[in-house]
Formats: sequence, C-alpha cells, structure tokens
Amino acid sequence: MSKSLLFIPDISGYTQFVQNTEIEHSQHVISELLELLINANTQNLQLAEIEGDALFFYKESNNLSQKMLLAQMESMFTAFYTHLKILEKNRICTCNACASAPNLQLKIIAHSGDLQFIDVKGNHKPFGNSVIEAHRLLKNSVDSDNYVLISEDLLEGIEIPKDYKSKLYHFEKGKDEYDSKVINYYYSKIDASNLQINSFEEPQLVSFNSPPSLSFNKEFNVSSALLLEYITNYKYRHHWVDGVDEFIYDENEVTRLGSQHVCVINGKHLDFVTITKKGESNEIVYGELTESPLPVDQLYQFYIITPISESQCTLQVEIYLKAKSPIKKLIIFLFVKKAFKKNTQTALNKLEMFLEQAKESKKELTN
Repeated sequence: MSKSLLFIPDISGYTQFVQNTEIEHSQHVISELLELLINANTQNLQLAEIEGDALFFYKESNNLSQKMLLAQMESMFTAFYTHLKILEKNRICTCNACASAPNLQLKIIAHSGDLQFIDVKGNHKPFGNSVIEAHRLLKNSVDSDNYVLISEDLLEGIEIPKDYKSKLYHFEKGKDEYDSKVINYYYSKIDASNLQINSFEEPQLVSFNSPPSLSFNKEFNVSSALLLEYITNYKYRHHWVDGVDEFIYDENEVTRLGSQHVCVINGKHLDFVTITKKGESNEIVYGELTESPLPVDQLYQFYIITPISESQCTLQVEIYLKAKSPIKKLIIFLFVKKAFKKNTQTALNKLEMFLEQAKESKKELTN
C-alpha cells in the first residue's frame, strides 16, 4: 500500500502583515488568497483544515506522478501571484493592508507517510507522526519565503530526480533535525517572474468630453482614508443611502477596480461595477458605473476625495447621466436630475451624520 501525500501551502509574511496593517482588510486579503488556493486544487486533494495562514491537504494512497505534483504546485503559485498582481493593479484603498498585500509570498510543503484518522464532532482529520513531521517542515533552514519543499521520502516515492531542473524548479538538498530525527528534503526557490501569470481584466479608466450632469462638494472632519472606507465598503451603505432594499456584494472582498455590487430598489436589480478616471495627484478617485436604470443608458458616479489635513478632507461627487435618445434626454432634464440632486444631497448629509456617530461610538469604546 502506497503512502499518503501531505500537502501544505502556507502564506509567508502573514503574521507581520496582520499585525502591521488594518485588521479588517488584512483578513479579507488573506481570505481571498486562501480561497483561490483551494480553487487551484487541480489534483482532487482533500482539504483537512484551514490553519490561519495555511491550508492542510492530503491524499490517501498517493497516486500522483512527479508531473502531477509539480503541476499542482505551479498551479497554486500561478493563482497566488496572479491575484497579488490584481491587488496591485486594481487597488483603490490606501490602507497599509491593501498597499502591502503584493509583498506576501507563498511556500508549499509536500511530505508523505502513513496516515491515521480521528473523528472530532463529525470531522474526519488526519493524525499521526507524518502529520506532525509535515507541519514541522514549515520551520526549516531554507533562506527564502517563496519556495516548494519536498521531503526526500516523497521525492523518492514518486521518482523525481534529485537534480531535476526546469524553467520554474531548480532543486537543492537540505535537511533539518526535529525531535532528534533528521529529515532530508529538496527545495526549490520560486522566481515569480518565471510564472505564466493568468490574464485578468484591466481597470476601466473612463474620460468625458463634457462636464458632469451634477456636481456636489462637502467637507468632512475625518481622514481621507476613513472617508474612502465608509464610501467603498458596501456594508455601510444602508446607513447613508436611502431607498435601497438591499446591497448585494462579496463580503470577503476589499473593493477594487472591477468589483461588482448590486442595489435592489423596489425589486429591481441595478448592477454596478467599480471604475475610475484620472484625477489630480493628491486626489483619491472612486467611481461606479451601471447600465441598468431606466431611462438612463449609463449612470456614472464618482467620489473624489482630497485630503486637507490628517483629520479633514473634501468630497466632490460627480454624476454623469448618459442617454442616446432625445426622449430620454428630455426625461433626464425634466425629472431625473432633480431627483438625483435631492437624493445625493440627502445622502451626503446622512453620511456626515453617520461619520460623527461612528466617531462618538469609537470614543466611548476607548474610554
């Protein structure tokens, strides 16, 4: 009977990333990365547990070939670094978590051994010395935070040549002692530039040949970063936007260019996508586009934040109402602009009130 595979992808730099960045956004980033690593499981590995910054997979009676194992590792590295590139290119948020996320790295530990199992409240979990050894191998002497490591037992079991080389892999021998037992392994540092990064949708940058249909300005006594968070985090929208039955969005995603959300109004779904346009060097520009509402063909709304000081900023809201037919344009002129003007002014006033309430609540918690 062949030994089982133990397979652990681990996000490098997780502890420092979480401790030194905004908690909520760092949690979202790690959650997204773990989810995409799970989705990059191409070899039907069994997920035993999510371990904070790592995933513990196994495959009983391992029947993976060397080609399949190395392809599985490459698949996860490709997915991981593709997502980091998306976080870098499509970032809107200015917080430390979102800014430093592209610096995260990945290591993958692969080991083999005999498995036993224990059942804990209906969960069937691998157990035994091999599981302990696989986790111990996460603490090793490899002078990198971006690599794959294959124990010698596994390497020999699936007959990977010890001098195996490819464009991505270049294995070197290593060893470490754990509980008075020496475990030999082979590792290869991964150069992300050698990965075939998956294509992804580029940020939509729009421009206009005419001034906005409506424009509003308001000053807020909060930092520009905090104002951006309360505008772009859709879980806060119901506090300051009236007339919406429900906001539907991905709760585990930090809003970025290309993010989508839905406003349900009187049972009708308005599909929004996050966009941007050029702004001044000191401006933060966040925009949304929908082609759902009638009689408007396209509705663009931009929130342009300009810092005044560490605790003050100005917000300019620009709304572009686009329609092709003369009848639609007339309806916009006679009715739609008036409604948007009233609703936007009300929303900005409610946003100011909500921010003040949030500041007071924070003060009470810290006192």
